[in-house]
Amino acid sequence: MRQIAFLGLAVTLAACGGANRFEGDPRAGRPVASGPISDACLASDRKARSPALCGCIQAVANQTLSGAEQRRAVGFYRDPHSAQEVRTSDRPADQRFWETYTAYAERAERICR
Repeated sequence: MRQIAFLGLAVTLAACGGANRFEGDPRAGRPVASGPISDACLASDRKARSPALCGCIQAVANQTLSGAEQRRAVGFYRDPHSAQEVRTSDRPADQRFWETYTAYAERAERICR
């Protein structure tokens, strides 16, 4: 159950984005940006989605994930089971991506909550 909850959080975070403001200045609020993850977040059926949250998650993605990694993460919104497949994969490329993706999700959760 914990893995499913984490996967849901990771997918939600992957689908949202933020601007070009960064976490260094607490007065700046959450960062906001637009991009593929923000678009997927806004198109998702998640109750917590909002332009602000999705924009923040995108901003963190812009700081953390390459364009190719962002496109791959967007796929988790269309097919959440694919995230589980990547997470449990033995392929070195999948393991590297999952490590990067997990770090991104944790950072987005910290910054965007």
